[in-house]
Amino acid sequence: MVFKSLQAAVMVVNRLTMGFTITLTFMCFLIPVHQATPTISQLSVKNMDFAMNLYRKISSYHDKNIFFSPLSISNSFAALSMASGGVTHEELLRGLNLQQLESVNQPELIPKLFQLLHENITKNGSLKLDQAMAMFMERHFEVEKKFENDIKMFFDADVRSVDFADTEGSIRSINQYIRHKTEDKITEMISDLDPETRLMLINTIFFQGAWELPFNPDFTRSSPFYIDSYNVVRVPTMYLEGKFYMMEDIPLGAKVLKLPYREGVSMLILLPNKDMDYTLIDDEITAERFLSWVTNLYQTKLEINMPKLKMEQSYSLHTLLPDMGMPSVFSNSANLTKLSKNQGLKVSEVLHKAVIEVDETGTTAAAATTIGITPYFLPRTFYINRPFFFFIYHEETNCLLFMGRVIDPTKN
Repeated sequence: MVFKSLQAAVMVVNRLTMGFTITLTFMCFLIPVHQATPTISQLSVKNMDFAMNLYRKISSYHDKNIFFSPLSISNSFAALSMASGGVTHEELLRGLNLQQLESVNQPELIPKLFQLLHENITKNGSLKLDQAMAMFMERHFEVEKKFENDIKMFFDADVRSVDFADTEGSIRSINQYIRHKTEDKITEMISDLDPETRLMLINTIFFQGAWELPFNPDFTRSSPFYIDSYNVVRVPTMYLEGKFYMMEDIPLGAKVLKLPYREGVSMLILLPNKDMDYTLIDDEITAERFLSWVTNLYQTKLEINMPKLKMEQSYSLHTLLPDMGMPSVFSNSANLTKLSKNQGLKVSEVLHKAVIEVDETGTTAAAATTIGITPYFLPRTFYINRPFFFFIYHEETNCLLFMGRVIDPTKN
């Protein structure tokens, strides 16, 4: 069985004050040719380490901008893990860094944790972070009833029957679903479809937020951004003065700034020092370090200069994930028998696409080590005019929603 997946995150700024983020996961299954109960906080930490591992794998291929949604990817493969067995199941959980959360006596624990995480993030009803999943099945394709029930229970999935032989009708139905879930921001997700498709799994995440303290567009100016010692570009740079939380990671050679959105979500910016090569920081970014930054933030008055951003990034995850401990699900030895008794199901393609836009109004889109980290001797100006990293996370759970690296803010 062939399996295709497409993920897209779209972030643009609302016409009024709000920004939004849409992340879309798209999976196609085709006919083959031949201990103590873990908590959602632990899930967030595990997902964060998976995100850092994936980031390092992507960054090893190029020195360009990076942006993706680790939560969307983990959410999709957590659903897929319910369909897997044997070595394939073990590899998926190990690759997602979730193997320590699995319980033999509680096989549905990990999907339940994802369900509880989503409920916790959205519990006050004011944060716009909607996750949705849909399964489009060929009307004659037999999906195991337990898998169908579980994906409904834990991921609140819609299960719909379509006639994939009617290619145009199937494309129309799928695009209508995506258009509805993304509030008309993605109007045509797919334009063609393999007639051999038998099942599709679609996951969407919709994030809406605005800066707690918006930048004043009247102060935005064109300023230099130093890509490296030899390349300088000019980029619209926003300005804001106020009290913000930041800290300095001396061993890492970088400073950290927290820019809060409304309703409990923030962007954490990691800015390497002027004399620090950002590539040396790649291997040092871990969940433990991230938590140490959050723990040691200190409020101070700052002048912030930050470039406006608009990036679009695409990744062929099927070329990356096998090297992260998940080879069998992409091979003829894949075990997806909990999805269907049909033999030979496998994953052939996993695509992730992410777009982010940041402007003056907002973004459309464990024990911590504290040695060498000081909350004092802080600069008055936080000038983001060189390559930097950023993380968008839910504060209460420390759940990492999106992460990225900006090398050249003029590159879309």
